[in-house]
Amino acid sequence: MRILHVLSANFFAGSVAYALALAEAHRREGHQVWLASDAASLPTAATVVQLPISQRKYKQRWRNIQALRQLVRTHEIDVVHAHSRAASWVSYFALRGLKVPLVSTVHGRQHLHTSTSLFDVYGDKVIAICENLAVHLREEVKMEATKIVVVPNGIGFLPEGGVGAVPVKGGSSRVTFIGRFNGPKGERAASLFEHVFPALLREFPHLRVALIGGELDHLPAIGKTALAALQTEFGERVEVVGFSDDVLGWLQKTDLVIGAGRVAIEALGAGRAVLALGEACYAGYLSEETYVAAAASNFGDILAQQGSEPVDWALVLREAQEFLRQPHRVAPALQQRVRTYYDLATVAARVLTVYESARMKKAVPDFMPVLMYHKIPDVPPATKHQIFVTKDNFAKHLAYFKEHDFTPITFRDYHEFASGQRKLSEFPRKPIVLTFDDGYTDNYTNLLPLMQQFGYRGVLYLLGDFEVRYNQWDLAVDPTEPRADIMSEAQKRAFVAAGWEIGAHTLAHPHLTALPPAVAENEIAQSKAALESRLGIEVLSFAYPYGDLNADTKALVQQAGFRFAVSTDTGGLHLEDDRMQVFRVNMFPHETASSLFKKTASWYRKYYRWKRKK
Repeated sequence: MRILHVLSANFFAGSVAYALALAEAHRREGHQVWLASDAASLPTAATVVQLPISQRKYKQRWRNIQALRQLVRTHEIDVVHAHSRAASWVSYFALRGLKVPLVSTVHGRQHLHTSTSLFDVYGDKVIAICENLAVHLREEVKMEATKIVVVPNGIGFLPEGGVGAVPVKGGSSRVTFIGRFNGPKGERAASLFEHVFPALLREFPHLRVALIGGELDHLPAIGKTALAALQTEFGERVEVVGFSDDVLGWLQKTDLVIGAGRVAIEALGAGRAVLALGEACYAGYLSEETYVAAAASNFGDILAQQGSEPVDWALVLREAQEFLRQPHRVAPALQQRVRTYYDLATVAARVLTVYESARMKKAVPDFMPVLMYHKIPDVPPATKHQIFVTKDNFAKHLAYFKEHDFTPITFRDYHEFASGQRKLSEFPRKPIVLTFDDGYTDNYTNLLPLMQQFGYRGVLYLLGDFEVRYNQWDLAVDPTEPRADIMSEAQKRAFVAAGWEIGAHTLAHPHLTALPPAVAENEIAQSKAALESRLGIEVLSFAYPYGDLNADTKALVQQAGFRFAVSTDTGGLHLEDDRMQVFRVNMFPHETASSLFKKTASWYRKYYRWKRKK
């Protein structure tokens, strides 16, 4: 993929570090990457183009727009990723009329401008770095919820154990504040100098306090006075470092870190204790109990609602004292949780998925019908469940699709277009996805020959437990239901040989939301592993049995490595609204040409959602 990052880099903020980390991660994977920024050079092997993105005068903005537009056309850029409001603004206008998507990462709360309501300057997809920011964008900025994806800052952690404790001179301990010294963070630093550090330095005679961060000259006047008093009273025990590109080196020499955002993440990942103090709030001493709430605020930097919370400086002092009286490293479980969630490779992969999603929504803006079938019997079975279409009627469905120029594709096909493996110019004009659940024997005897007759392929959702040979989940509820046999392994392999996509449908067809989380996780992950192992394929998509899902099951499906997951009659208007809950249209025994027309039409999907609120 050809990726252009646009950023304001007139000083080295966290957003710049984030953009550079992504650029390098994607470049190492073989993608072509450019960066347009204020800086003439940046610590990256990607191509850097200097543009004064942060300058907001309209003449310069117009020049930036023209330059970016030319850059996009010259290098045939696939996606533009903006990292500040100024970057989003010029990128939005540079891309007007082009079929190139804009993705914006929002690192902090946004000021509401007239242009925000007049123009959707944030683009096609918006990455919020924490949960509170996503709430702010939905509720205060009034951004469309389906555009927002929560993906955190990615951190290139050292290998586990790579940051060990390094004794400092005289066996002393060290508290390190890391953050900018201007703006709201400068005010927080000033209060630390005044209300916290003097008491700590007096109580702990071997304690050192290190101050790391840029913009020290812009520290508020009260902070400069308090810092001078600290230096006068405690001398070299107060280490004024200023900006440093060796934060990890300082973490090696630190027992307790005070900071927010990326600082807190890096410290936790290195096993260092953290007091999460940001410009919005004090999130407290980070433990397994406080972690979730702290992470939602990006560790003190972002509240969901406008404003900031007053800091209880007595509490900050007390929690620092409690730690220094009994120093310890972060609990291993918490450290691993942070290292897993914020891992740069994992985050870079998720961002790449956002790029793919933005490209496809731009290229394929309309509803793409995904139809759900089950049994394809010779004659109607004696069942109360209307999850069959007879062989003769299904042949009429296929004839209808052929007559109306639909092109059946699989989710694997879709992914190949989305990821750039196939040209978007070759994407079918009227795509349709035909899916079949459970793997009944009549799929082999009736479905497969019919699909081959029309030159079609579909998606077959199979159970991971190959010992399940009939619909035992139906009979467990109602023994009067007729038995419906499941295909043998050899018959399933025939679909693989025919070029079908095989998806996972759990191990044994349970209601996932009724299971304990660990059991549900096993049903999901092991079904993928079993199918891949037995059939020698890669499984990309998942079907929720009964369409039974919630936020937790969706998270488990994504965690298991699936790229798509299909539901039943629930989901967005577009596949890219939520890849983990793709809307499938239920197909019944007595579909007519009229019902097929409706069920494959974009207008009817919108009407259905309005009428049924799903």
